[in-house]
Amino acid sequence: MTESTIQSATEIRSFNTQPNPIRSPWDASHYNHRTFFNFDRAKGEVIDYHQQRNLIVGEDFIVSLLNGLEHEVGESAGLLCYMIGENWGKQDAIAFDGWFSQYYDLTLQTANLSFAMETWWWPFRAQGWGTWNLDLNSLKDGFIFVDLFDSAVAKTLGYIGKPVCHLYAGMLAGFFSAAFGKSLSSTEIQCYAMGNEYCRFLIGSEKRVSATEFWLASGATATDIEKRFRAEEIPVEVELLRRS
Repeated sequence: MTESTIQSATEIRSFNTQPNPIRSPWDASHYNHRTFFNFDRAKGEVIDYHQQRNLIVGEDFIVSLLNGLEHEVGESAGLLCYMIGENWGKQDAIAFDGWFSQYYDLTLQTANLSFAMETWWWPFRAQGWGTWNLDLNSLKDGFIFVDLFDSAVAKTLGYIGKPVCHLYAGMLAGFFSAAFGKSLSSTEIQCYAMGNEYCRFLIGSEKRVSATEFWLASGATATDIEKRFRAEEIPVEVELLRRS
C-alpha cells in the first residue's frame, strides 16, 4: 500500500457546496404582547405580527352579536356561527401555510406536527381566544380531541346549560380540513357553559361527528364518547396521520 493510498483512505472529505441558511426561530420570536401587537394611536388601529387588523371588544359586544344572530335566524344561529368559523378556519390555514413557511422555512408536511399546531394557535391565544390542549394520539384512528380553556364565547355567556362554542367548532373543522386535505367536521362534546371546567371538541369524519351528536343527545358524556372511540365502535374512515 503506497503512502498516497493510505492518505486517500484516511482523508476526511467534505462537500464543497455552500450550506443553505435556515432562518433562526428567534427571528420570528413574537411571543409577547409588545412584539405581537402594534398599537397605532394616530390611525386608531391595532395591527398584529402578521399584518392583520384587530378589533378590541368586550363581553357586551359578544353578547350583542350572538343575540343579534338569534334574533335574525333563530335556532339556526349556531349553524351560522359554525359555517362562519369553518370558512374562517379554511382561510386561516392558507394564511398560516404562507407565514409558517416564511418564518421557519417549514410546511405542514415537513414540520413536527405538534410544533406547527402550537405555532398556528399562538395568534389566537394572544388575541384572547383562549388556550388549548391538542390530543394528536388518535390521528391514525381518524379523530382529534381539542381541549379549549377560557373560551371567549363560553366565558362571556356563563352557565346556560348547552354548548355555545359553535364558532370554534367550525374554525377547527375548517382548519384541519385544509391542513390534512380531508373533509372533516367538528362538534363540541363538553362546554364551560354547561358547567364543565373547559370546552372539548371532537374533529373527525362527518359520520363520526354525527354519531357523537346522537350519543350526546342520548345523554352520553365526553368520557363515554372517548371510550367508545377508543374501543373502535366506529371503524376508521379517515386516517389523518397521512397529511396531504
